Amino acid sequence: MTNWTNASTCLCDGDAPGNATAADPELDDDYPVHLYPVPVLTGITVTCSLLFLIGISGNLLTILVVLKYKDMRTTTNLYLCSMALSDLLIFLCMPLDLYRVWRYRPWNFGEHLCKLFQFVSESCTYSAVLSITALSVERYVAICFPLRAKVLVTRGRVKALILLLWLVALCSAGPIFALVGVEHENGTDPHETNECKATEYAIRSGLLTVMVWISSVFFFLPVLCLTVLYSLISRTLWRRKKNPVGPVSSREKNNTQTVKMLAVVVFAFVLCWLPFHLGRYLFSKSSEANSPLITQISEYCNLVSFVLFYFSAAINPILYNIMSKKYRIMACRLFGVRYTQERSKSATLNSETCPVWNESSGTT
Repeated sequence: MTNWTNASTCLCDGDAPGNATAADPELDDDYPVHLYPVPVLTGITVTCSLLFLIGISGNLLTILVVLKYKDMRTTTNLYLCSMALSDLLIFLCMPLDLYRVWRYRPWNFGEHLCKLFQFVSESCTYSAVLSITALSVERYVAICFPLRAKVLVTRGRVKALILLLWLVALCSAGPIFALVGVEHENGTDPHETNECKATEYAIRSGLLTVMVWISSVFFFLPVLCLTVLYSLISRTLWRRKKNPVGPVSSREKNNTQTVKMLAVVVFAFVLCWLPFHLGRYLFSKSSEANSPLITQISEYCNLVSFVLFYFSAAINPILYNIMSKKYRIMACRLFGVRYTQERSKSATLNSETCPVWNESSGTT
């Protein structure tokens, strides 16, 4: 979810020019171009550059693995592929985001690019949230109601649902075009003070507050839903383990492993996004109350969430690689890496123990 200036910068850097004190002692002019000390900005830039390389390569690898190998086109992996596409597009917005952190004024890339890159970031974030929620609902149905899942959960329906989720995400992010724009302080030279930020109209009209609530709903409601779903799934798996009916099947083992992986993904999602929403809320309140103290707190809170935003977009492929043998095997095959004997056995085992119903079980 963009900082309305971009989900990553989350409303912080440059959204409140009047509160931007001359944080950089090296600048003697009346219009400081960034809000943070150069050493802090350098550390942020180095960190985000590493995340950019990891995120672009990792998410691109996820998409290629799912598209190239038919065995990987399970319903679960289709959702993960959609999330990887969202994260990939988010990273394409990073250069402009970093530019704004270093030089929030003047903005020299025009009104349209200001609106577009924040819209892309916001809509991709909504899409990722909706995908992980829909995936968790599917896992709940597949594990708790396996017979019903055979009929309800198919690749065709999942593909249609993913398209619908993207449409909802794009529509929900639409107000960004009215929320942000390029503005400058009255009585100043636009070439020196232009900023890409939440507009004065958006703040006065309450549109900024409305968008804060929309983005909060897209976070806290899914988190509540995910908490309930994984509690029910865990209870079902625990009961089956405590009172097994016959030997534990490979399907049960696959379900347990998939749930473990998704639970870690969800935990990382919550951990990375909570500071972001806190910073966005603080910024909206500082704009309404014109409080320099709240503004300063929100700026540094948003700097932390800036890094966590991109960390969240980069970490998922790493988690897949750590927790899914099949993902590792297919990734090696994509690069033509020869398997060790252990990997070959694992590949054989996976291919033998994943029946046709794997279509709905979505095991990774």
